[in-house]
Amino acid sequence: MTTALADLPTTFRGFDFEKPILDLEEQIQGLEKTAQDNPAVEMAEQIKGLRQRLEELRRDIYEKLTPWQRVQIARHPRRPYTLDFIERVFTGFIEMHGDRHFADDKAIVGGAAYLDGRPVMVMGHQKGRTLQDSMARNFGMPHPEGYRKALRLMRIAAKFRAPIITFIDTAGAYPGIGAEERGQATAIAENLREMSQFTVPIVCCVIGEGGSGGALALGVADKILMLENAYYSVISPEGCASILYHDAAQAPEAARALKITAPDLKELGVIDDILPEPLGGAHHDPEACAATVKAALLGALDALKGVAGEALLAQRYEKFRRIGRFSSPDKPRASSTRKKK
Repeated sequence: MTTALADLPTTFRGFDFEKPILDLEEQIQGLEKTAQDNPAVEMAEQIKGLRQRLEELRRDIYEKLTPWQRVQIARHPRRPYTLDFIERVFTGFIEMHGDRHFADDKAIVGGAAYLDGRPVMVMGHQKGRTLQDSMARNFGMPHPEGYRKALRLMRIAAKFRAPIITFIDTAGAYPGIGAEERGQATAIAENLREMSQFTVPIVCCVIGEGGSGGALALGVADKILMLENAYYSVISPEGCASILYHDAAQAPEAARALKITAPDLKELGVIDDILPEPLGGAHHDPEACAATVKAALLGALDALKGVAGEALLAQRYEKFRRIGRFSSPDKPRASSTRKKK
């Protein structure tokens, strides 16, 4: 299992937009310590008023997050990762390793488990908590062997008629020379093709970052769920800003233009359901967030229970055909003026 959330270092205090909250929390802690050290000093009313102000401030900030701020929360170092959800949502998890071709990619984890007594195959991207763990998992950016491992597990699930559940949380597939030499693009393409053809229910949940083809390689599903503060995009905001504006500092503007947040993607039909998070993000209450995810997964599987075989494939095909918007020109295309010989 990954490093326990409770054991993480607390050096990271928060993002810039959270500074007013953190300052007020420090002020309350200081008053509480003063009251504890000096029982004769009455501070109960003052502390109560500050706590009320803190609650109002938290709601004012977290209920009006910009797309870029949601991207930052999706990357929070204390945010629950795939193994954290597996530990809290599933039982009897048995991790499986290796792609049977090259190696075991620790950036993707997966195996057989039970979801409320129902056998499933679960897998997802896995980031590291400590520097050593992050390096071992390549910061959650899979190599081709990771996607081949995921595909191997999916094929096992299809063989035994078990639903497939995937968790998406990656900045993207690793673009290194070794990954390209071993067929990164091919591995992703094969996952897309094979996932579109499995005749068992597939449910995916975007729990953090959903970057490019590295995320999509686990995202061809019958039901796509997304946590409230996750993002799902063809490119990172920084990458988009570097290309369009020639300045990575324009990432906040790129995040807005890309339409990568859950509400935007729900409106465009890319995802099916938005899962609410505890105020401030999933890292504020991982247990409550895991309970929400579990209920959503069970609901999605129940909705797919009566659909199987070719009907399931047809439904999945139509789902992806409906994604997005397009328009055609009002005027007919101009006829060619080229003279016939």
